[in-house]
Amino acid sequence: MMAVALGWGAQAAERLPAGASSCTSCHAGAASEIPVLENLTAAEIEAALEAYRSGGRDGTIMPRIAKGFSAAETRAIAASLGRDRQSKP
Repeated sequence: MMAVALGWGAQAAERLPAGASSCTSCHAGAASEIPVLENLTAAEIEAALEAYRSGGRDGTIMPRIAKGFSAAETRAIAASLGRDRQSKP
């Protein structure tokens, strides 16, 4: 699982909310323009997802993905992946 490779640990990876584990497949630190999620705070991730969902931020894939999450799901995903998450390995 990619979350384990990113240093989130096996137990943390098992607790990721629905949808969050798929985020790491693109946002795992590859050398590209895609932001590394563990470099962002939960607030930054949540704001970006909300901007994609509302149409305030352009993108190719992220607007479609973000529209699939409710505000509560977005908060849970951001909290679990942001660098300021409480449960570190």
